[in-house]
Amino acid sequence: MQQNMSKLIVWAAISGAAAVAIGAFGAHGLKPHLSAYQLGIYEKGVQYQFYHSLALLACGVLASISGQSRQLLWAGRLFVIGILCFSGSLYLLACADLLPFPVRWAGPVTPLGGLSFIAGWLALLWRR
Repeated sequence: MQQNMSKLIVWAAISGAAAVAIGAFGAHGLKPHLSAYQLGIYEKGVQYQFYHSLALLACGVLASISGQSRQLLWAGRLFVIGILCFSGSLYLLACADLLPFPVRWAGPVTPLGGLSFIAGWLALLWRR
């Protein structure tokens, strides 16, 4: 179980680094190609990825301080799923006009990611 908690910190670091890179790419590489509306969607994905990367880090740190907790592990897993589904779908939707494949399917994935975020926060609430 301790190994799983350490993985939360690794995932947090990867996600945080990716958020910086994705945000910089959007600000410098995509800005000329996206409308203000699309850029807002993209930036919302980056914002939520950052927030939940920090939440993921907190799960790993809390677990290392307070010991094993299934709720912390589940919260972390749900935050990872939320980042992939919520932020990932927003990145795809914002860049839909630039991609050579359809991404309409990503629209319904966004709320599933949001539900994962909510479930992750509730898992933190119920942690013992």
